[in-house]
Formats: sequence, C-alpha cells, structure tokens
Amino acid sequence: MEGFCYPPPALGEAIYHKEAVMRLCAGMYAFLDEAGDTGLKVKKGSSRFFTISLVIFTDGAEMQACDQRISALRKELGKHQNFEFHFHDNNPKVREAFLSAVSPFGFMYYAFVLNKDPDKLWGDVFKDRESFYKTVCKFIFENARQHLRDAYVIIDKSGSRDFQAALAKYVKGMLNTDSEKIIRKFRAERSSQNNLIQLADYIASIYHRKALNKKDAEHYRRSLALKEIQFRKWP
Repeated sequence: MEGFCYPPPALGEAIYHKEAVMRLCAGMYAFLDEAGDTGLKVKKGSSRFFTISLVIFTDGAEMQACDQRISALRKELGKHQNFEFHFHDNNPKVREAFLSAVSPFGFMYYAFVLNKDPDKLWGDVFKDRESFYKTVCKFIFENARQHLRDAYVIIDKSGSRDFQAALAKYVKGMLNTDSEKIIRKFRAERSSQNNLIQLADYIASIYHRKALNKKDAEHYRRSLALKEIQFRKWP
C-alpha cells in the first residue's frame, strides 16, 4: 500500500490489527477527528457546536515515537490493550496523563468550531450530514493549506465507503492543482485502532469544551497550546 508500511518487530505488542498499523515511509501525515454532531435541531438535543481538528506531523520519526508513547501509556495506566483514549469518556486523571504523554512530540494542529445557532447558520450545505461534513472539512483544509504538502490524510472510519470516497474526492479536488499536490491520499481507520486519531479526538474535544465555556477547557488547552497553528470559530 503506497505510503503505509507495517511496523518493525519492536511494535509487535501494539494494539492495532496489522493492516491498520501505519508507519511513515515518506511524506506528511494529517489526522482528522471531530466532537459534537452534525444535527441542526439544537433546541431538540443536537449539539450547539460542531468541532473538527486536524493534527499534522511533518516528521516520520516524531509521528512514530508519539504513536509508540500512546501505546506505552495504556500499560502505565493499567488499561487493557484495546482501551481507547476518548476524551469524552476518559476521567480527568487519564486526560491529564494523555496530554502529558503527547506534549513532548513535534506536531501542529488546527481547530475549527462551527456554531450551529439557527439564527446564525443557514444554507442548503448544512441540511444533510454529508454536505455538512464536507463543508466543515473545506473550512479546516483551506485554513491548513499552507502547512500541507503531498499529505496522507487519515480520518475516522465512520459513514459509508461511498461517503468516505466522496469526501476524499471533494477535498482533493478542492486543494490539488496540476502544479501542486496538497493531498496525496485519504485513508479511513477506526479511531479505536489508531492512536493518532485519538490524539485528534482529544484536541477537537478540548476546543469543543472551550466553545461551551467549560471551566476546565483552558487548563486542558494550555497543555498543547504551543502546537496550535490556528483556532477559528464561525460564524
């Protein structure tokens, strides 16, 4: 598989299925995840905000080291090998440990929050899940364009294969030109089997809490704030 390599023997105890493990061969990698939902019925239970994050590694050694560190953290915390670092479900102790573990590594990130207040948000592009998600992805990828070159993008494996393929085609068509390839390839992985999608989940969740004015949001944000390239809230 182009751009995706199996891990060396030292990673034999990693939690992933072999075909889902990624080791950087060459190029740049970006991991995408979200917090909140795409529903627009805010007054009937849909989330007020939809938040998406894009975590970018430009160095293969750093990406692999961060991945290994997250795997090691499970053992340190006494968690089973299939334990998922999911911000919403993790307690404060686990959250603090996770953020402390990943903070030394070299990555950067973008975060984008969409305010779904019906008085501020309208338009056909937000009326169904697929067009909604494409539109939000458009915002974050356009913002991150200057830091993406020939990148492999890994997204959470949710939705149908047709939707994943349509999203990949949409983003690549929006960013790539005949003279410049911003996105090389899209790949979908289950977040439960990908440590770095779990990292993207943490960042999206922290900024989602920030949008909700949660008291602990800024405390969590400070752990990785130096890696923030841009945070936008719209409209």
